[in-house]
Amino acid sequence: MQAQRSRTTQLLVILALAFLLVTALPFACWWGASRLRTGLAPAEATLRLAYSPEKGELLRALLEDFEAQGLKTSTGSTMKVVAEEMLPERMTAPAVAGELDAVCPDSSFWLTAIDQAWQEQSLDGGTLVGESVRFAISPVVIAIREEVARSMGHPQRHLGWADILDKARNDPGFEWSHASTSTASGLLATLAQFYAGAGKTRGLTIEDATRQATLDYVAAVEATVKHYGEGELATVMMALEEGALGLDAFVVQEQLVVYYNARSSEKLVAVYPAEGTLWEDHPLALLESAGLTVEARETFQALKRYLLLPEAQQAVLSHGYRPADLSLSLTASGSPLTASNGVDPAQPQTVLQMPSPAVVQVVRDVWWYTKRHTNVFLVVDVSGSMAGDKLENARAGLLSFLGGMKGDDERVGLVQFSGSVGGMMPLNELGRNRQALAAAIANLNAGGNTALLDGIATAYAQLQGLGDRDRINAIVVMTDGRENASRVGLRELQRRIREGNRDGVPVFIFCIGYGRDADMDMLRAIAETSGGRVREGDLLSIEELYRLISTYF
Repeated sequence: MQAQRSRTTQLLVILALAFLLVTALPFACWWGASRLRTGLAPAEATLRLAYSPEKGELLRALLEDFEAQGLKTSTGSTMKVVAEEMLPERMTAPAVAGELDAVCPDSSFWLTAIDQAWQEQSLDGGTLVGESVRFAISPVVIAIREEVARSMGHPQRHLGWADILDKARNDPGFEWSHASTSTASGLLATLAQFYAGAGKTRGLTIEDATRQATLDYVAAVEATVKHYGEGELATVMMALEEGALGLDAFVVQEQLVVYYNARSSEKLVAVYPAEGTLWEDHPLALLESAGLTVEARETFQALKRYLLLPEAQQAVLSHGYRPADLSLSLTASGSPLTASNGVDPAQPQTVLQMPSPAVVQVVRDVWWYTKRHTNVFLVVDVSGSMAGDKLENARAGLLSFLGGMKGDDERVGLVQFSGSVGGMMPLNELGRNRQALAAAIANLNAGGNTALLDGIATAYAQLQGLGDRDRINAIVVMTDGRENASRVGLRELQRRIREGNRDGVPVFIFCIGYGRDADMDMLRAIAETSGGRVREGDLLSIEELYRLISTYF
């Protein structure tokens, strides 16, 4: 009897243990998965952040100080920010794909672009961008070489877009630029022009933006642009690298005027357009994706609080931005916002209201009709050394260039060269020849020597023969090797370019040296003679180079 009770007891114990195992196992799995989802397992919490390049120096310093504090999340993990420099227009795809937890572009309109892209693929119609904070702002200005600004009446006169238009019409030597509307400074400057054309400072509507008088005004201003470009930071950095501006005026945010003047003996003056201007507001925004961890959210909130602390706001000011903390004096000792740095903290007197997203989109679309149009020849090396991956990637780059030219009124032609010049497609509006150009690019074949100079000379003669002064005239030439087959020599070609640009129409030549065998000295000589640019590319970067160069037109 005792043995039977013992066996019964053992059986009950076994059943109890089995029950506990069955019920505890799912809980253990859930708990382990929960730890992975909320990020409890790692020793360091991570906030994945993308920021725009122009404030890299400032943001890296701020993040280093933030992390040095060793802040912990509610789960005990150390707060850490993994920050990546990224062009604002490139933030949208990784943001929507859940590869980022936060973004810090140069303007809030990029946040609208992220939400629009999210809504296009999301079924719930919600928004991806969550809470945000502005910790640094900078007004958009027209940076003018100091002596040129004084000749225009600065500082006695409050200059504006009307003065730029007048100067450009009456001084053939005056050259100015603003970036395309794919950048913050370019778009905000264009919005300011539309406001000026409409005679308003607030409430710009679609009707205002599309009124013929407004379009005529903007077209008149845009017709005086030398060329467009990659963006404000690229313009400033190229000027510093080359030791000269190459332009009399260009559009940037105020902070970059301070940045440039601190590094150059050639001074700029920031002109705050009398008609009004807008601001680059540098938001830090959280992305409410499904994969956002508790730790990432807490790190964002801690970083948000840190950026508004007095010491962080003082760092913002020391780098030439205006702090969000209005209690900080812009004129106190040590502030870089001074006349000696070309800026006036009492300006701008007229601040424009940011239009609705619908109006912004209309302005971006309409700009392609009001902008200064282009005649551009793509001059392409199809010599034997281009065979294989080089030619395949060059094709992708050329198609990227065409894709960057949104307007059907832009004229593009094609010149191929190997041992001689051949396969030329004459200039025509993209509305008529876009598909034919794409087909010609797809059918490029490599073989023969390298008549680089003859290829450029052919395109240059075509543009000079056209004699079109109303458009930007340009050549984009790519080669991977050294000249070995042309009938014209370098000096002769340079002579033709100098004389043609002086007596005929200015033609800017943009040269791409593709790979380490390209003759960069020759390409640099050609580009500098024409007032153009030279870039080095490889298999990985050639497509991006073509895309960037397309922004000049």
